[in-house]
Amino acid sequence: MTDLLEAPVWEAAARPSDREMLRVGTLDPRRWVVAEDHQTPPEVMKRDLPQRIHALVAMHGTPLLVLDRARLVQEYRAFRRLLPRVRLYYAVKANPHPDVIRTFAELGACFDVASEGEMRHVLACDVPADRMIFANTVKRPEALSFARGVGADFVTFDSEPELYKIAKHAPGCRVLCRARVGNAGSQVNLSLKFGADSEQVVPLLLKAKALGLRPEGISFHVGSQCADYDNYRRAFETTSALVGEAGRRGLALSTIDVGGGFPIRHVADEHATIQSYGAQMRRDLDRLFGPEIDLIAEPGRALVGPAGMLLTRVVGRSIRNNMNYYYLDDGVYGDFSGIVFDHSRYEFRSLKRTAKYRSVLAGPTCDSFDTIADGVELPELHVGDVIYVPNIGAYSCASAVVFNGIEPAKVIVV
Repeated sequence: MTDLLEAPVWEAAARPSDREMLRVGTLDPRRWVVAEDHQTPPEVMKRDLPQRIHALVAMHGTPLLVLDRARLVQEYRAFRRLLPRVRLYYAVKANPHPDVIRTFAELGACFDVASEGEMRHVLACDVPADRMIFANTVKRPEALSFARGVGADFVTFDSEPELYKIAKHAPGCRVLCRARVGNAGSQVNLSLKFGADSEQVVPLLLKAKALGLRPEGISFHVGSQCADYDNYRRAFETTSALVGEAGRRGLALSTIDVGGGFPIRHVADEHATIQSYGAQMRRDLDRLFGPEIDLIAEPGRALVGPAGMLLTRVVGRSIRNNMNYYYLDDGVYGDFSGIVFDHSRYEFRSLKRTAKYRSVLAGPTCDSFDTIADGVELPELHVGDVIYVPNIGAYSCASAVVFNGIEPAKVIVV
């Protein structure tokens, strides 16, 4: 920790002064409630769906986002079976609940962190720093110094100015150059903001070596919720060619990070999943990258999305434009924030089995933008009735905020 003491005052002031403070988490424990505090009996998750929902609402109220621990384990193991060569770095940004982190850590996962805050959080979950990759290509100088101080020495970059910053604040660390690849058809196009053009990648890696860093390989991202497998195939082929080019220029690369983007099925008309193209991906990776190359990935949604179910209640109703309007106790400022930031679509379900009518779902805030769904088919509902939403474990609670003094959902893992 000597380097922290020697850091410039403007950097050191942003960090704790002793080792114990480095392990302080960053989440509000009143909202992100851990198992030892909420004490929900695991047997609840084995009940049939109506009984499970009624029991959870009776115990915790609404809004409530419940993550099924058994499903987290199932999704992780299924991913590992499909791509056994690929070491998984769970993308903490997707859902940072401490019990999610601990569950994946127990299974052997590593972690993709995007900030000093996420590093602190993962450290507080008793995960060692050498199981993290700092995979934000643009990092605060303070965050780089923090990473170096705790021993997180694996980072990504995509520009020459970033290399100089890394060399100054985290000298000698391991680096991956993020390449810009096609994101066509993905839910979120990440190549608009990140990634070096292909012709820049090898020169940047050579520059990294000249600056005293340890260039280990190449990373990329095909875009969030990628439904077109060709994005991956083309990225693999481009990256394989870059590995060959680097070798011819005297730089032996050892790691390829295939990023995230692995899709799940939020709604009925979404069909692409990691299960639908995992076998093809395994063949392509084995064809293009020899055993001397370590393969890693940064899945988030694919691991945690299917495990999440949101329970929200009707708190008001009216008739507007000849449609039922139902006002829920969660909205787009809360755990439906993925509609705005992630462009996600969700299925809205009720336990009632009566005739359905075109309806509008709105959130609880005083903003008309807080409209969740328009024209959704639902039975007639009353105040107190529950709407449940499956496959909402990722990019939902993670981006929820307090607005109008209205708290987002309590989040638990059972």
